[in-house]
Amino acid sequence: MESYSLATLWYERQRYLPGVLAVAFSALLIALQCGLLLGLFSITSIPIDHTSADVWMGAPRVLSVDLGEPISEGDLCRMGVQPEIERCEVYVQGFAYWSKPGGGRELCMVIGSRLSPDSLGKIDILTPAQCGLLGEEGAVLIDESDVGRMGIGGVGSVAEISGRQIRVVGLTKGLKSLAGPYVLCSVTTARKLFRQSEMQTTYVLGRCRHKEDAAKVVSHLREYKNVSAFTKSEFSRRTQMHWLTKTKAGAALGYAAALGLLVGAVVTSQTLYAATVASLREFAVLRALGIPRWRMALMVVSQSFWIGIIGIVLALPAVYTLKWAADHLMSVEINLPWWLQVGAAAVTLIMALASGLFALRSLRLIEPATLLR
Repeated sequence: MESYSLATLWYERQRYLPGVLAVAFSALLIALQCGLLLGLFSITSIPIDHTSADVWMGAPRVLSVDLGEPISEGDLCRMGVQPEIERCEVYVQGFAYWSKPGGGRELCMVIGSRLSPDSLGKIDILTPAQCGLLGEEGAVLIDESDVGRMGIGGVGSVAEISGRQIRVVGLTKGLKSLAGPYVLCSVTTARKLFRQSEMQTTYVLGRCRHKEDAAKVVSHLREYKNVSAFTKSEFSRRTQMHWLTKTKAGAALGYAAALGLLVGAVVTSQTLYAATVASLREFAVLRALGIPRWRMALMVVSQSFWIGIIGIVLALPAVYTLKWAADHLMSVEINLPWWLQVGAAAVTLIMALASGLFALRSLRLIEPATLLR
């Protein structure tokens, strides 16, 4: 049956080509829509994913890394006394307004961290030279893609954040943002911009002697009611889920991904149904030869399976080509982890099989008398 299905697909390839292309397009759409969704919301957790801290401690019930509130630096001791913690440090972060030299303001995300080589809160793309430049009070780094957006000419430009003068001493590359451009600086500079006292911080970061002990440390810290604590992976996932489920941007992108799946399913099912209907005379011949309907139904489902497989194989190079174009030509992040690719392929294959089952309706019309018309 399998060999007969493949032989039919090959000799009737002109008839089934639209079905193959419909499946390939559906697989492409599902993978890219979901990859775009993951890529966009992975940007929101950059301050977590690109630092080396194992444990994050912040204000009670904090929903996302960008929504932290000031806590007492005295809470540093609560983490420091945990026997599993090797070292800990403060980390200052929050939204602020960047005043452009030519007028106008831009919302930005200020990140203040320690700048030593083993700093827990330092973004990992920073070079030792850039960290040295940030040691100067009022010195900041922004991403090169945000230069025009921030209304400056580049390195050496002067602007204001929250009414305080800052100077751009360097540019990063690849530090994309979703809500507002990232502005990197030292803890001292960040505290002055937020007008925080020396006894305040936004988060306390900790590194465990053994990474697997992070969950145990978090469990101990959660006994304190005036702070919240998370492992690195928990806080990253919490931040992304907040943006995905609690913001209109997440709802819009999720709706677009679901719509892409629906469109692919409808196009694929209708295309396979049309191909089956076009083969009614051939099926009528098989029926006249005594082939039972269940064997023909099995052949239609088998054809749907192979159409799904061929469509997925054709979609793979197109997916990676469009991902490369999005990354390099449009600076759009598309994440395609292996589990997403397997999931997209599985959904596409199930959709193709379901479309084949839908196409079985046409077999009810098959009678040998069809050949006499």
